[in-house]
Amino acid sequence: MHNMKKFLTRPARRRAGRSAFAALAATALLAGALPASAATLPTDSLPEGSEEIGLESFAAESADAPGYPTTDDPRVGLEPGAGDTAGEAISNLEKLASLPMAPGASTNSDLAFTGDYVVSGNYNGFNVYDVSDPSDPQLTTSVICPGSQNDVSVYGDLLFLSVESTAGKIDCTSGGVTSENRFRGVRIFDISDIENPVLLPGVQTCKGSHTHTVVEDPNDPDNVYIYVSGTAGVRSTAELDICSTGSTLVDPNTSHFSITVIKVPLDAPETAAIVNRNARIFSTCGDNSCEDQHAEGSLNGLPGSGRQPTYPEDSPRAPGGQSVSQTYQCHDITAYPEIGLAAGACQGRGLLLDITDPANPSRIDAVEDYNFAYWHSATFNNDGTTVVFTDEWGGGSGARCRATDPLTWGANAIFDVVQTEDGPKMEFASYFKLPMVQTNQENCVAHNGSLIPVPGRDIMVQAWYQGGTTVFDFTDSKNPVEIAYFDRGPNHPTQLQTGGFWSTYWHNGYLYGNEIARGFDVFDLTPSEFLSAAEIAAAKQVTFDEYNVQGQQELTWPATFTTVRGWQASAKHQGAIGADLDAQVTKFVDRAEQAAGANNAKQRNNDVAQLRAVSNQLGDSDVEQGLKAALHELADTLSK
Repeated sequence: MHNMKKFLTRPARRRAGRSAFAALAATALLAGALPASAATLPTDSLPEGSEEIGLESFAAESADAPGYPTTDDPRVGLEPGAGDTAGEAISNLEKLASLPMAPGASTNSDLAFTGDYVVSGNYNGFNVYDVSDPSDPQLTTSVICPGSQNDVSVYGDLLFLSVESTAGKIDCTSGGVTSENRFRGVRIFDISDIENPVLLPGVQTCKGSHTHTVVEDPNDPDNVYIYVSGTAGVRSTAELDICSTGSTLVDPNTSHFSITVIKVPLDAPETAAIVNRNARIFSTCGDNSCEDQHAEGSLNGLPGSGRQPTYPEDSPRAPGGQSVSQTYQCHDITAYPEIGLAAGACQGRGLLLDITDPANPSRIDAVEDYNFAYWHSATFNNDGTTVVFTDEWGGGSGARCRATDPLTWGANAIFDVVQTEDGPKMEFASYFKLPMVQTNQENCVAHNGSLIPVPGRDIMVQAWYQGGTTVFDFTDSKNPVEIAYFDRGPNHPTQLQTGGFWSTYWHNGYLYGNEIARGFDVFDLTPSEFLSAAEIAAAKQVTFDEYNVQGQQELTWPATFTTVRGWQASAKHQGAIGADLDAQVTKFVDRAEQAAGANNAKQRNNDVAQLRAVSNQLGDSDVEQGLKAALHELADTLSK
């Protein structure tokens, strides 16, 4: 049985130093892609689906019909326009800043955070913004290093880039790509001087790296691991000798139906290397232990693709009937080392993984959904009891928020993680999709987002390409509710030109969005009927030295009056405490705060006793227990 292991403390991070091999500067310009050298999958392994399948819209229905998006929304009908000329709609957010595309950038992609800096990937390389003043971000560094998607992560003094394009070169230059100088895998940069990143030797992989996930081992502070998700074909053995394009029924070492694990020694990152070339999380046994049964089909343990059944009309999951991708690789994996779990969004399935041995992940559970075309990314709630999966129906380049597109297609699917005799299992709870109609000129579908650290609530910000950015509350996993948004009109009035937000993430008090074609945006939450000023203030206390959204870290709040008021507001919002108890909590917390600076031991002891006494009146709900714990922690702090 797998237990959800909770690590109470995080290991101290070792800062990676500059390598003796750090000699290659990133100074190239983007070259046109050469013909791919990747081999096709063998017949028995050929996926019947891809990110582009399921393009047919469900049977046409009138706008505003149940289960379809509404036209009654301020985001409908915004004026089109390039750059900052498009119309805008905003609710319960404040836009603090918008910067145009950085010089040399092409197709902004993912974001990572280190100190006061935001690292913005793009297909031409990456840019670094100084956001010490979020209302006035400054572009400090631009590195040209072609190789889409250039999804980015940071760890200490290291920066990692995913490269899947066949146009990438080992030295970051452009043009003249050959099998000998091609780079597909994970690049590594030394960013100890963030204004002058230095390219280190990277790690070549068989399918390149569409995305990657930095995974910590709480028991090993000297190394980090990288889970590599490659969605392209397998490279030929002639180009990279560790690769195999063989049939899964013939070759147990085939590069199909696996992810790759890299180990990075933090004291010697230039020696990073693959430690598990084929982690068999798709096998019948969920790991590598059944590779010797490959002739019986053990490597393809999650079969099935193409058109799916429909759900019964009275099912909350209706309609179903989507075309789904085959499950033979992952698009994205979100690791949560402090609970020993990861969630894999793996084409045709959502996976729950045991990562207590980071080099050897194993599958605990897998779920499918007849509305999902392509499982794309995943986000846990802070307790690890819920996971939000996204469906990138149409691959991100299609208009999938039209009046005829069901609210269950191209949406989020929310699953509860429940304990059973056989270990953690995922149970479907609900869907969430942008509620409004978008035009045929706007690529729109669920994409990347992150948690917002409001105590006692599960709140997420999320990018939807040209559908904009939304903030939604899924504390009640069966009834998610949108609470804030920002949107622009289409890039073009008559053509679908790919754009919109690739990622929108919370970091250290603010929301940062990477807009594919327009640039970089910064937002702040504003109080509303859905989210109070007290909750926002409590959330802003949660800060990280660095953050990669695909490597979730546990959210914790300091023992402060602000934290208590945040929990109190959350409990009140959820109807967990009545007016009388709410007034008592307010009275005793205010009294304790007023006296906190006075040198009066008797008064302080009385205040501490009152805080403990009022906490004992709270009930057993999760949010009440959270408020109780916050009151006790504050009392402990005041009594010192």
